[in-house]
Amino acid sequence: MRTAAVVGATVGAMLAIAAVAPAARADDPSPLYALVDAAAHRLQTAQDVAASKWITGGPIQDPPRERQVLDAVSAEARDRGVDQDVVRRAFRDQIDATVAVEYGLFSDWKLDPAGAPTTAPDLAASRTTIDTLNRTIVNEIASQWGSLHSPACDGELAVARDAVVAERRLDDRYGRALAFATRSYCG
Repeated sequence: MRTAAVVGATVGAMLAIAAVAPAARADDPSPLYALVDAAAHRLQTAQDVAASKWITGGPIQDPPRERQVLDAVSAEARDRGVDQDVVRRAFRDQIDATVAVEYGLFSDWKLDPAGAPTTAPDLAASRTTIDTLNRTIVNEIASQWGSLHSPACDGELAVARDAVVAERRLDDRYGRALAFATRSYCG
């Protein structure tokens, strides 16, 4: 029975990884679309992470995990030849936006216990998805470095955010979180 559970969790994690990479399309409205879409997808993991923390009574903020993420993306940036401080700042914003979403969800569940989750995916599976999205985001930052440092960046970022919000049907909470998570992309 335990083996079946481990295989099921592994297959689930593999399917989650396969689903995280944004596909580049010729008709993307902005060169920054894939980057912003990956950031939005990462924000959407907050639902599962918050549900897991709600059920287990775990804290929303996890400084050791945050350090682990920041160290990993800094190393990935270094390996890709990208300014580590820029990437670290972008991920600090991403983490803070995710934490804000989790606090909002906890608030909703506290005020409406009937809407609170009763089950949640394994936190390790969510973290595997997050780690994969982190690599995607760093790779997109490296690929779009020129666009991120061009005078057109702010406009391209706004177009990408609007498109992602519409395509993913993000509500106001997630839309504001996406704006915060991507606010330091243009340099």
